[in-house]
Amino acid sequence: MNRQAELLQQARRDPVGFVVQRLALEQQLTEHQQTIRQQTETIAQQTQTIAELQSLLDQLKRMLFGPKSEKMTPEKQAQLEQLAQDLQEQAQRAAADSQEVLEAESALEPNKPRSRPRGQRYAMPVHVEVQTTVLEPEQACCEYCGRLGQEIGREVTEVIDLIPAKLIVRRTERIKRACQCGCGAVAIAALPPRLLPASKLGVGLAVFILLSKYDDHVALYTLERIFRERHGVSIPRQQMVQWIEYLAGLLKLIVDRMWQRMKQGVYLQIDETPVKVLDPEVKGKAAKGYLWFFAVPGGDVVLVFDSRRSQEVPVEQLVGFAGAFQSDAYEVYLAVQKRLGGLKRLGCAAHCRRKFYEAALEGAQQAIWFITQFRRLYRMEDEVRMLPPPERQAIRQADAPPIWAQMKERAEQLKPTLLPKSSLGKAVNYFLNEYEALLVYLESPLYQIDNNLIENAIRPSCVGKKRWLFIGHPQAGWRSAVIYSIVQSCRRRGIDPQQYLTDVLTRLPTMKSTELDQLLPENWKPASQTTS
Repeated sequence: MNRQAELLQQARRDPVGFVVQRLALEQQLTEHQQTIRQQTETIAQQTQTIAELQSLLDQLKRMLFGPKSEKMTPEKQAQLEQLAQDLQEQAQRAAADSQEVLEAESALEPNKPRSRPRGQRYAMPVHVEVQTTVLEPEQACCEYCGRLGQEIGREVTEVIDLIPAKLIVRRTERIKRACQCGCGAVAIAALPPRLLPASKLGVGLAVFILLSKYDDHVALYTLERIFRERHGVSIPRQQMVQWIEYLAGLLKLIVDRMWQRMKQGVYLQIDETPVKVLDPEVKGKAAKGYLWFFAVPGGDVVLVFDSRRSQEVPVEQLVGFAGAFQSDAYEVYLAVQKRLGGLKRLGCAAHCRRKFYEAALEGAQQAIWFITQFRRLYRMEDEVRMLPPPERQAIRQADAPPIWAQMKERAEQLKPTLLPKSSLGKAVNYFLNEYEALLVYLESPLYQIDNNLIENAIRPSCVGKKRWLFIGHPQAGWRSAVIYSIVQSCRRRGIDPQQYLTDVLTRLPTMKSTELDQLLPENWKPASQTTS
């Protein structure tokens, strides 16, 4: 009250001064409030930035120091406790159901003996060469009568051993015969076709070098040392590089034909992985190139090397393809779909699920619900995978859409409450942006729910680049792409790459281009089967 009385008296004594002072104070108050708002906004932005940086730091720590299996810490594991309990209850119910079935079968067949599980013993492979050593007893003759004892049986013991590989020289001697009548004619047998004209490279050595580098991931300098130390033969790696270039040129005929046939299909999976390249134009460090993977699920894989990661690479490769392709949400693939308007793009549920998993690792409990839904979808895929296509499609279209719709509804509810750059915010945004593409797999029983099959095809090259570290020259990248394409396509079809390459490199130099389809992995049969 005293303060109010003082202000009132001041206003009566000097009304103009009082008004001026009041306006100045109001101006200062407005400026102060504006400063507070700005500081509040700055603090909010800094808080968001700190949260994003902390999220990135946690992710980098897991990448650098975390176990490969991405095992959760006890704190994160506690967050998934509810999910684990649900899974345990499901497993207990399934076990109880199985026990009831077993008891019912036992009641129906009371006299049936109950089998007891035994430890599995692996039989010796029948196709392996057997070398037999027969041992006679030291006291084979009777000490009383001196006669040799009668054989009444044999105790057989087997072990698996290894005979180290060895280099040999295959010498061909062609007899020359001259006519004795004086005509001067000389007869000599024709030289059998050689893998590489005017070269000492044999098929067996060629296959060994190819598989050592591109399947066993042994660097060429290591191979050079192995030949020198273990076999006493000097084969410079520069010579091996020249051989690989020639062999890749032969095998490229097959890979090009594989790609032509793949583009005639209706469905491809696409992905890419970086690889270091020694480029003489880039000084002081290794340049970066990319291996692009194009695959048919369960079929062939074709790799393309390019120094670019731009949309031009898949656009150039997919010219003439009129089906659907599956990829992650990398902007290049979105641009490919726009450039080649007739193509349909499928999303990858594995990439989407992975983002929710990363959010769960960082403590976002809402992500656990999404992980559970993805588990339901994948369990459904496991159940229908071996069914005929019509049945698989019917179950998918009946049971999967409600799960996807629930996930979309939950994501739309969460989005306004999340920081866009938080781990859960990124996962939700990715899911909503990819939602339509993620559902395309329901349109055909041929489509996969994710791109995992092609990611499996990428793994061998990723192992390789950790061993041989880089591609020696930008012009050498195509060779790696060609040979990886052959090896991975064989493995997908259950073909032994060594057997395939040995047969193909023996037959390929003398084959006509019209006969090339016989050597494609999908059509290939060993020469012994084709002639019988």
